[in-house]
Amino acid sequence: MPSGILIVTETLEGALRPASLELVTAAVGLAQPVTALVPGAGVASAAQDVATAGVARVLVADADRLNSFTTDAFATAVEAAIKAADPAVVLFAGTTSGRDLAPRIAARFNAPLAANAVGLRLDGAALIATRPVLGGRVQTDVRLEGQLVMASIGPGAFERASVGGAPATIEALDVDFSSIPERVRVTGVATVDAGGGATLANAEVIVAGGRGLKEPGNFALVEALASQLGGAVAASRAVVDAGWRPHQEQIGQTGKTVAPKLYIAIGISGAVQHNVGMQGSDHIVAINRDPDAPIFKLASFGIVGDLFEVVPELTKQLGG
Repeated sequence: MPSGILIVTETLEGALRPASLELVTAAVGLAQPVTALVPGAGVASAAQDVATAGVARVLVADADRLNSFTTDAFATAVEAAIKAADPAVVLFAGTTSGRDLAPRIAARFNAPLAANAVGLRLDGAALIATRPVLGGRVQTDVRLEGQLVMASIGPGAFERASVGGAPATIEALDVDFSSIPERVRVTGVATVDAGGGATLANAEVIVAGGRGLKEPGNFALVEALASQLGGAVAASRAVVDAGWRPHQEQIGQTGKTVAPKLYIAIGISGAVQHNVGMQGSDHIVAINRDPDAPIFKLASFGIVGDLFEVVPELTKQLGG
C-alpha cells in the first residue's frame, strides 16, 4: 500500500535550489515519512544538504543524461523514484521545470494533480490542497483522492527548511535511460544578468519598477539601487508591455513568481496580477506617491513620496 511523501528537488549548477527547501517544509508538515529525489549530474553536495533538512530518505539519480533539464530524461528519473519509494503523495516545485514535469508524471500514473498549491493538509487518506484562483483574490480547497496524488507548490508559499540536522539515509537510484529517445539536446545555458549581478531565480533582493517611472530611461534609478544592494532588477507587466523592459524581468501572474528576502516596488500601484508574483517575499518596501495605492496593503514598509526624489536619496544613503 502506498505511503509517505516523495518530493522532487531541483538543483542549479550542482547546488540545491531554494524551492527545494520549501518543498521539504511542505512535505514535513504533512507528518508522513518524506523521501527526497535529487536528480541531476554532480549533485552529491545537494543530496547531502537535503539529507540534513528533515527528510527521512534521499534517492540520488546522478547521471550524464540529467546534466541539463530535458523533460524525457527527468520524467524517467521521477518515474523510477516513484516505483522505488511507492509514495502516497508526490510534490513538485512550482518552477518552470516543475510545471513541465508534474502534469506529465500525473498522466503517466493516472493520478490527480493540484497545481500551484499554497497550503496542504491530509484529511484521512485524502490530500487537501489550497490553491489561489481569480488572480490570487480567492483561495479554494481541492480534495485529491486515490492511491497516488500529486501537487506542485507555489514559490514562496512555504518557509525554506534549514539544513544541518541529523542526516537521512542517502541511496543511489538506478535509472535506465536506454529506451528513452534523446529528442532534445541542451547545447548551452545562458544566464541573463538581471541588472544587479543577480538573477531573479536566486536573488535575495529584487528592485522592481513600474509605470510611475514615466519613461524607460528612468529605469536607471532602479538599476542603480539594485546594484547598490547587490540585487536583481524586475518590472511590472505594464512597462514590459510598453517595451521598456524584457519579458524575462516581469513579475506577476503572467510573469515570474519570486520570494526574495527583500522586494522593493518603485512606482508600482500593486494590481493583484502583480502582487501574486511577489507576495511571498519576506519584506516588501513600496515607494509610491499615491497613499491609496494597493501595494501599501502588502508592504512591510511604505514610503509615500516622489520616487524621483526618494530613490536617488535612498541610493545615496546606501553609499551609491
